[in-house]
Amino acid sequence: MDTPELSSTLDQVRWIGWAQRKAGEDWVRDRGLSHEQAFVLGYLVQSPGAIQRDIAAITRTSAASVSSLLKGLEARALVERRTELGDERSKRVYVTSEGAELISGFETAISSADDVILAPLDDDERATLHHLLTKVTAALPRPTRT
Repeated sequence: MDTPELSSTLDQVRWIGWAQRKAGEDWVRDRGLSHEQAFVLGYLVQSPGAIQRDIAAITRTSAASVSSLLKGLEARALVERRTELGDERSKRVYVTSEGAELISGFETAISSADDVILAPLDDDERATLHHLLTKVTAALPRPTRT
């Protein structure tokens, strides 16, 4: 496969984003997870006891899709759903210790990938790149949760 021509600055930024995303996808795949499963496990580590509706909102997917995803994670003993006392219809979702252990180290892996990506730059060049990208991104609209 030929390397694409990176003729514009934003082509180069997209290529950097691709390299970082690939590192994350490889890390997730090595653990036998899909991107969505890893994302939900990470979310549940940060938000234990979330309800399925919250998970659907944060993943921008349907309740049925979340239910299917959680069934797969439950089958692997990576999450558990617990019924709320007094409300048998309400279930809260928790990551198990096995699930938390499986995804631990993701931030370190991504940080290592970032170091590889930025290896050609010295500290001053990294600081300059960071400053310039901060200036560009400050002018962009922020994504909103719906």
